[in-house]
Amino acid sequence: MKKNLKIAHGGWVVVGDGRTALLLSNQGDEVYPNLQVEQVLEASPNPPTHEQGTDQPPRAVFAGRRSAIAQTDWHDLAEQRFARDVAEALEKMHHTSPIKTLIVVAPPRTLSTFRQAFSESLKRSIVAEINKDLTKHPLPEIERLLTRA
Repeated sequence: MKKNLKIAHGGWVVVGDGRTALLLSNQGDEVYPNLQVEQVLEASPNPPTHEQGTDQPPRAVFAGRRSAIAQTDWHDLAEQRFARDVAEALEKMHHTSPIKTLIVVAPPRTLSTFRQAFSESLKRSIVAEINKDLTKHPLPEIERLLTRA
């Protein structure tokens, strides 16, 4: 994690994973950040894999031989869809009131989906990407971990 990260007054932080996202704004300053929750997004319920799709892996024939194909990971697809929904919500906010600085905090796979989903305009406002899952941490802890105060 980047040490001594500065979060500008009015800067935005998105803390997300495949199920929850916190959209935070800094109402404090760079020395004493005061992150406030602007919006909480949560993914819709995702039933167990056995309730989705089929119980047998699909089969295909390659060069005259039958072979099993890996089953679809429905949870992974739902997490990617949720990350794209979060990116879309950020895009709407950015078009309404441009986000000047954005810090993105997410686990690697979610971070990758965010990168793919963000517009070039929003990507230009990103000042840091942090490969961590902090969604279950309280706000003071998130502030401390981001700024290493």
